[in-house]
Amino acid sequence: MPKWIGNRFGSIVPIAPNAAAPSAIYNLFDQYYSSRDGGWVTPSGITATGGVINDYTDGSTIYRAHIFTTSGTFQVTDLGDIGSNVDYLVVAGGGGGGCRGGGGGAGGLRSTTDETGGGGSTESEVPVAVASYTVTIGGGGAGGSTTSSKAFSGANSSLAYNGGTITSTGGGGGGSDSSSVHDGANGGSGGGGSNNGDKGDGTANQGYDGSPASGDSNGGGGGAGATANPGMAGGAGVQVAIAGPTATTFTGVGAKNPSNDQYQYFAGGGGGGHGMNGTPGTGGLGGGGAGVTAIPSGPGESGVAATGGGGGGGGSEGAPTGYAANRGGNGGSGIVVVRYQIGAVQSSGSSPKGATGGAITVYNSKVIHTFTTSGTFTAPGPFSETVEYVVVAGGGGGGSSGGGGGAGGYRTGTQPISGPGTVSVTIGSGGIGGAGGANRGGNNTPGGGYTATSGTSSVWASPAPITSAGGGAGTSEVANGSTGGSGGGGTGTIPGSGGGATGFAGNTPPTSPSQGNSGGSGHPSGGAGGGGGAGAVGGDGAPANTGGAGGAGLQVPSTFRNPLVTFDPGDQWYLAGGGGGGVRNNTSGIGMAGGAGGGGNGTNQDQFADSGLSGTGGGGGGGGHLNGPNNQGFGGAGGSGIVLIAYPS
Repeated sequence: MPKWIGNRFGSIVPIAPNAAAPSAIYNLFDQYYSSRDGGWVTPSGITATGGVINDYTDGSTIYRAHIFTTSGTFQVTDLGDIGSNVDYLVVAGGGGGGCRGGGGGAGGLRSTTDETGGGGSTESEVPVAVASYTVTIGGGGAGGSTTSSKAFSGANSSLAYNGGTITSTGGGGGGSDSSSVHDGANGGSGGGGSNNGDKGDGTANQGYDGSPASGDSNGGGGGAGATANPGMAGGAGVQVAIAGPTATTFTGVGAKNPSNDQYQYFAGGGGGGHGMNGTPGTGGLGGGGAGVTAIPSGPGESGVAATGGGGGGGGSEGAPTGYAANRGGNGGSGIVVVRYQIGAVQSSGSSPKGATGGAITVYNSKVIHTFTTSGTFTAPGPFSETVEYVVVAGGGGGGSSGGGGGAGGYRTGTQPISGPGTVSVTIGSGGIGGAGGANRGGNNTPGGGYTATSGTSSVWASPAPITSAGGGAGTSEVANGSTGGSGGGGTGTIPGSGGGATGFAGNTPPTSPSQGNSGGSGHPSGGAGGGGGAGAVGGDGAPANTGGAGGAGLQVPSTFRNPLVTFDPGDQWYLAGGGGGGVRNNTSGIGMAGGAGGGGNGTNQDQFADSGLSGTGGGGGGGGHLNGPNNQGFGGAGGSGIVLIAYPS
């Protein structure tokens, strides 16, 4: 089964220096996708805008994360039906490293998932309403520029919610060489000391203390996950899996852990600087900048943007006061991530009411079972529901030099189901596209062509079985087409046994409401007719070598119109479109488009027409044919059918 993914990429946040480029984060409005072989992703939670948006699955839960790396607004426009609470990660800007000094402390880190900074307990979700909420991203503090100037602390980051504000404290700046500024500053995590200066303290439940200086060894800045080490290394940050999966570089949010190639590490402390002959401190895991010695090393390394990492301390010897080699690195800017559940997906297993069968999803207070292959719906003993159904059969194959295939029959309605019991579900297959042989006179014979075939029925075999008939075949140059759920299109005038030009009837056998429409007729001196669709008859062929358009399908009922589900990429919620008619003997002729709902396009060339889309019941497109002893035209195959079942969750 195919997958369709709309993947124009949105922006991505910065990543660690020298890290491999991550996959892009999808922009919400470009991320329409559907998986035919694992169940549909189904949002039913909050609707909101703001930041860069990433949807992802964790187990059977689908989340949406809004990732803010600059200040902005989180705007909620609908609360959905899952809940009005949101998870968050709020990381402040990291402190700058001192001149000839200590490493900057990491920005304070507060989170409702994984670990909160400073060893604090995981915090509780916060409520939102339909409203706009301010998101503030704290900038990193500037590194100390002279031995007598202190490094700046980072700025606070905050997230407003319905009833208050979550605020994380900026990281403390590292101490610089002069005795008047040699102590590390307090902050979300504390800055490291310089020239025997004391450490800065972290903030409870946000970050840890820095470390004091000892001789030529300037202290490292504290991290969200650990106190700075006595050997000048910055304290480690923490990994917070809130913006997407952590097993790969999927989002590129935060800094990468060099040892395991995973992202989403935040708030590492900056490493302390050292004298000419010493070894400077490394930056803490989570975006902390490394300290340096002195010339020619340059200033301390800055913290990574969008991590809250502290800046590294500058070297303590070997250069005159104010020389660039002594400067501390700047702190990294902060980040805010807001996350909430938008749905649930299961490729197998049971629904909330215990029924099994197909791909089970919960969307908009409804349980939906999606069958794209034959199977069984099993209801438990207490099950008693009126189910809504859509049953679409396989589409007919398109003819060679001929008509488009008719769409599979489309039926929808409601029906009571009680357990315990089982219901057999049959998914109809698409018909085979026709082919014209070199001699074009025979049918299924050596040197001849072969006939397009009809699609097969789909059946929801409940106590009152619902059967949708397979789509009719399009007329090939070697044989006529057929009736069906929707009828196949007719050809133009063609030598041999397949000269009929009339389209074939749909809604055969008849149902009420009608399950489909007739195919279009071919023009005696022009193009072939389009196959009928569930929503419209197929178009007639035109004299100017133009095939008829496939008849349009129908949109599924609103119950099944998941904003992120696409049956036909061009027509999001349509099923059962007819195949477009082909054109014979003309390279400039126009093979017409298939109908909305998976219908394949017709062609005017010696090549395969488009097949109907799997899982839509779309008819195959009509093939083209050129004159000559060895030329062949091929009709497209019909698309397989689908059965959808829904009931209240």
